[in-house]
Amino acid sequence: MLRAVQPWPRTEEEAFAVQDALRSRVVPAEGPQTPATVAGLDVAYSDDDSRLAAAVVVLNTADLSIADTAVVRGVPAFPYVPGLFAFREVPALLDALERLTVRPDVLICDGHGLAHPRRFGLAAHLGVLTDLPSFGVGKTRLVGDWEPVGEPRGARSALVDAGETVGAVLRTRTGVKPVFVSVGHRIDLDRACELTLRLTPHYRLPETTRVADRACRDLLS
Repeated sequence: MLRAVQPWPRTEEEAFAVQDALRSRVVPAEGPQTPATVAGLDVAYSDDDSRLAAAVVVLNTADLSIADTAVVRGVPAFPYVPGLFAFREVPALLDALERLTVRPDVLICDGHGLAHPRRFGLAAHLGVLTDLPSFGVGKTRLVGDWEPVGEPRGARSALVDAGETVGAVLRTRTGVKPVFVSVGHRIDLDRACELTLRLTPHYRLPETTRVADRACRDLLS
């Protein structure tokens, strides 16, 4: 599943160089029309930030049942640096992905892809390294501004940063605050928003995020 990964960066300068190199490998594409499976990815941290648990949970898109789960314990692989957060989590998430027995059709991260200061957030990073369609659904914005979003479920507004549309502010529940959707790799924004709505039949956040969050928190406790 994984493309070759170079030695993990140790400094901010090395991490920025990796981002620059990998960002050029992002492939814009429409994405799969009817993915059979989708994977939610999430990471939980210990109170002192010294340990983490990473989870990848694969759901059957048709009924949102769990098809496969992989969880790993680890430590943050990089210090906390704004704009480089993915470098803390990617090694553990790749480890979990490698342990899956079901290859997911799409990766959905609790984070961002294009909607990132350097246009290369976690969803883009993982998408390039796995060459799987990927996008992020964030609870809060990282960058960008938007016009007011309509109240009905499915309403959306463009998320714009420095004049560039980097994502969508999407209402997944009527009258509930929206989420922030941004593409990562091999999928377009319309398909990402469509899939996000399919995965939010009852709650604000996609079921992929909810089950992955629960799995990594259970492992860490």
